[in-house]
Amino acid sequence: MSDVLVVSEHRRGELRDVSLELLTAGRELADALDGDLHVAVVAGDVERFADELNRPGVDRIHAVENGEEFDHTVYAAAVEALAERIDPAAIVTPNSVNGLDYAPAVAERLDVPLVADVLGFEYDADGGLTVTREMYGSKVETTVAVEGDRFCLTVRGGEFVPAEGVGDAEVGSVDIEAPESGARVKGFEEVGGGDVDIADADVLVSVGRGIGEEENLDLVEELADALGATLSSSRPIVDNGWLPKNRQVGQSGKVVTPDVYIAVGISGAVQHVAGMKGSDTIVAINTDPNAPIFDIADYGIVGDLFDVVPELVAEFE
Repeated sequence: MSDVLVVSEHRRGELRDVSLELLTAGRELADALDGDLHVAVVAGDVERFADELNRPGVDRIHAVENGEEFDHTVYAAAVEALAERIDPAAIVTPNSVNGLDYAPAVAERLDVPLVADVLGFEYDADGGLTVTREMYGSKVETTVAVEGDRFCLTVRGGEFVPAEGVGDAEVGSVDIEAPESGARVKGFEEVGGGDVDIADADVLVSVGRGIGEEENLDLVEELADALGATLSSSRPIVDNGWLPKNRQVGQSGKVVTPDVYIAVGISGAVQHVAGMKGSDTIVAINTDPNAPIFDIADYGIVGDLFDVVPELVAEFE
């Protein structure tokens, strides 16, 4: 009992980025346990998803054909059945709406501890598993010791580098007899409306309370347009009703990992940083040289955004 089972996630016909991040996390844990990495893909276009998940480090992919979208009953039954067949030491799922839906049910049925919203972990054969989590609105980082030799983890997106390359994992089809479900997906509605998913953007220009007034958003939108970027924001902008909820980055918004993240007039509260610290390159513009955002920024501009942004727009145009 040393293998790891990662459960991938897809939505509306597309594999979610967190699935590839979990391959990295799962491989690290499997190496520490000296076991194999198994990956489950449940429902949807399992053949295509299995091909996308076939990355170096994956030993076996289990494809469960049952429906097109997420269903609690199907996922819980599939993961439980796979766990009984594989007998893994660890089950790793995304810390997402879906993952937090079925993971507790699976953990309860298998009688194993569940640790949610995991940022990182270490495993020692003598000391067992310890995981890193955040508490009190991401203000405190804690280390939790997990008792027992089997466990279930939900891992926060954006904390691990997505697995890359082409693997040679064995792919097998698995038949699962799931109980009849009384639920079905009838449609999707983006949070806050709109057709933009900031989590998929390569470049984000994000605006905070430093913009002052709603009419000043036009200036930051000009910068986003000049860069071919997507506009996002911190929570105060959404709370004021200036941008819809689907544009919010942070603990109560979306976790994003773009190639470039430009924070305009954002101080860098821990709740916001939790949603964008995984960005490849972070650029901060703020009048306060002691703003927390500069602690994680790769490049910082101390200055008034109303002076700096027009200069950047002119440069990029």
